[in-house]
Amino acid sequence: MSDTLFTLLSVFTLACAGLVVFNKNAVNAAMFLLLSLVGMAGLFVLLDAALLAFVLILVYAGAVVTLFLFIVMLLDTRGATVPLKKMSVVAAVIGGLLLLLGVAVLHSRAHLPAPATGLALPTLKNYAEQLFTTYLLPVQVVGFLLLVAMLGVIVLSKKFNPEAAK
Repeated sequence: MSDTLFTLLSVFTLACAGLVVFNKNAVNAAMFLLLSLVGMAGLFVLLDAALLAFVLILVYAGAVVTLFLFIVMLLDTRGATVPLKKMSVVAAVIGGLLLLLGVAVLHSRAHLPAPATGLALPTLKNYAEQLFTTYLLPVQVVGFLLLVAMLGVIVLSKKFNPEAAK
């Protein structure tokens, strides 16, 4: 059952990620990004990493995708089309070939060693302790940067009319 569920979630996640890349409508692409993140959270749950799944949904699906949607809606990118240039196509082909090479190398490697059995599993209390002691400043800095980015988008999306300022 878990192999079938893993296969279904993997195909769902990859299909949604592909639709993110190839969708011309930015709002639909953001929605497919959300679905792709939900598929990844499902894969984390299958790996018994419920905390990572919850954090993925809470932070990325809840905050980042919402921020993307606000940016897309504020900038109004409906009519923006960018023609492909030679350099873009060459870079895309090289990136795709490097991705395929990486997948082939990972596939040809031996399996990962089994984890040691004597190690204690991390608990939610350990995560919380690390988050509020060791990693408190980086989390606050990232939150502040997201706030500044959102304010910058709001300022940049405002239409400035010099005649109205008089």
